[in-house]
Amino acid sequence: MKRLRSFCFNGIPDCNGFRALCWKLLLGYLSPKKSTWTTELTKQRELYKQYVKEMVISPGEQDGPECIDHPLSDGPESNWSTFFRDNEVLLQIDKDVRRLCPDISFFQQATDFPCEFVKERERKLHVRVAPTTLSSANVERKGVGMTKINLITKRASESYEAMDAGQEAHWEVVERMLFLYAKLNPGQGYVQGMNEIIGPIYYVFASDPHLEYRRYAEADCFFCFTALMGEIRDFFIQTLDESEGGVMGMMAKLSNLLHGQDAEVWERLRDQELYPLYYSFRWMTLLLSQEFPLPDVLRIWDSVFADDKRYDFLVKICCAMILLLREQILENDFANNVKLLQHFPPMDINLVLQKATCLD
Repeated sequence: MKRLRSFCFNGIPDCNGFRALCWKLLLGYLSPKKSTWTTELTKQRELYKQYVKEMVISPGEQDGPECIDHPLSDGPESNWSTFFRDNEVLLQIDKDVRRLCPDISFFQQATDFPCEFVKERERKLHVRVAPTTLSSANVERKGVGMTKINLITKRASESYEAMDAGQEAHWEVVERMLFLYAKLNPGQGYVQGMNEIIGPIYYVFASDPHLEYRRYAEADCFFCFTALMGEIRDFFIQTLDESEGGVMGMMAKLSNLLHGQDAEVWERLRDQELYPLYYSFRWMTLLLSQEFPLPDVLRIWDSVFADDKRYDFLVKICCAMILLLREQILENDFANNVKLLQHFPPMDINLVLQKATCLD
């Protein structure tokens, strides 16, 4: 594993499914003992199938004829009551996954392996939160005459369309994984931004050239995402923000590192009261997935996942990004520096990583 980490830190080749396999090892989904892989994968994939069967299918389809649970029941033990509460979370997930990685068409395309349990359109998660015929209305009334109602039925800002029955788009698969994660982790639930973390992992796994690995991309991605969230959950829980591993602690490390590397830049940002919270919060919580194009994000994650102190290295990357903008930061006023750091300019990712590697 030490040798593998060293290779991966310098970038995993895009060919032969190397990245997907290495990420599974680096995130602890696969053990270093290759002889156990078949047994481990079979067990986890069966477990995931059970999760889908128990948590995605509507209560009315699961229940036998002897069940007396009613859709209008609001009792704490009612499956239907839980079902409707879940839809509030699902609605947010549905909005987020429909605009995932808009620069590429991948998530709008059909997966070769739609889930066997939800091939019928009625079982798809997005159908549960689809707008009804009367989703909203503008009511106009003048005097005592007829009331005029203008119906608005189109989903606002919907970018990705759903597939027909029997097919699933990749964004629908991501929606299911995030919904299951929220169900299985009620203390944390779903937080906006998780879609940006799971997206690149699923993209890598679902693009694996090996058919057998690609077939189970959803299950494998779910468990790798869960493992990764176990490490960065502090980023997404407000009560833990102030902890050393929380996002506020990470931003403090960034500020200290920047001060040690370039006091002039640090003082310029301090004098402008441009604190790390204003620009690096998103960098940290989303592991830079929004600052670079997807191929560069994959390259960054190769190094971050491979590093023993992976989130310390993430801080170094963020510091390198600032140092590489030194001249502009020293010249700019507050407004232009905010714009510069919140909309990081295109840059050779290898240059950024090389700079980060040299930081102490």
